[in-house]
Amino acid sequence: MKRRSLALAALAVVSTLAAPVPTLAQDKPPVRILVGFPPGGSADTVARLLADKLRASLGQNVVVDNKPGAAGRVALGEVKRSAPDGQTFVLSPSGALVVLPWLFSNLGYDPVKDFTPVARVVTFDFALTAGPSAPPGDIKAIMAWMKANPGKANYGSPGAGTVPHFTGVLLSQGAGIPMTHVAYKGGAPSVHDLLGGQIPLVIDTPLETIEHHRAGKLRIVAVTGEQRTKALPEVPTLKESGIPIVGDAFFGLYGPPGMPADLTARVSRAVADALKQPDVSDKIFSLGLTPAYGSGDELAATQSAHLKRWEGPVKSSGFKAE
Repeated sequence: MKRRSLALAALAVVSTLAAPVPTLAQDKPPVRILVGFPPGGSADTVARLLADKLRASLGQNVVVDNKPGAAGRVALGEVKRSAPDGQTFVLSPSGALVVLPWLFSNLGYDPVKDFTPVARVVTFDFALTAGPSAPPGDIKAIMAWMKANPGKANYGSPGAGTVPHFTGVLLSQGAGIPMTHVAYKGGAPSVHDLLGGQIPLVIDTPLETIEHHRAGKLRIVAVTGEQRTKALPEVPTLKESGIPIVGDAFFGLYGPPGMPADLTARVSRAVADALKQPDVSDKIFSLGLTPAYGSGDELAATQSAHLKRWEGPVKSSGFKAE
């Protein structure tokens, strides 16, 4: 009897171990989070942080799929055309949804109707980073140098039509200096040229240059927020530097149009849970970004406010998308 009882107990353990763990859909292909920029940038880094946590909460493999090109429009276009089944999302910087609509008569998507807002993920300011070809000193010294050397008055951004691009337009207009914009395909190529001295200044998220700044290879000379960035307490804002420009942006997670409300809410809650975890929030803060979860409705409201904010500056710039 004792031997039989042991055998039954062993069989029960094996059966328990062999039983399938309830999952969302193990037989489906991985959930994809599309990023419209190359690997290594801020959107890519945040997307990978989320993917690591969403795998457990959704019970399904989650991968990041980089689709660089057209300032994020390639990734957004693919999500627009995807089925609303919770398999495809995009982590998009706000510029593609609040600036580009004012630039293109035929954008290829409607920023409001063609996506389901799932969650606001982070908010952030922009960093103005000087390279070795810029003169020493603060941002005002650099602007004075650009005014005296108009042939060198160049700045880089991660792409034409991005918020950093138009932050530079505002800076140029406010200073009365005809600065030349140099558009790159993402942050990494612009930083490469900044380090090499091909351009004197880059405007982008702090992530792109913060480690070079800490290593003394580059200098973040100003940030665009109302207050100093937590990860860069030594760097003044543009307002503190006497330049009355304030700008911020956000990353939002979006799905295809027509996603069911219950599925949208489930993924949104999973994002909220991920951002509460210290290893995620601490990493985001260290990158110069701010965890700022918002529901799908809150993301839609934030997007609407930013869309209205950028209409005037973009139109007054005279910039036309090709």
